[in-house]
Amino acid sequence: MNEAVLAMAKECVDGTRPREAMLNRVEAAIRRCDPCLSRSIHAVGRMPIAVVLVDGEGEGVDRVARG
Repeated sequence: MNEAVLAMAKECVDGTRPREAMLNRVEAAIRRCDPCLSRSIHAVGRMPIAVVLVDGEGEGVDRVARG
């Protein structure tokens, strides 16, 4: 799951800002790894999720969230 989320981050971070589209992509990566969530198609796009962009020192730079 970590590798899938890292791949989404590399694709969806625009400069120093995570893009809104990243939330759906990260949710899809999580659903692929979790057998229970993969079957709950009725809840796609409604998973509460937050993505925090962190710099090299571990400080939060930006955040995008849903729910």
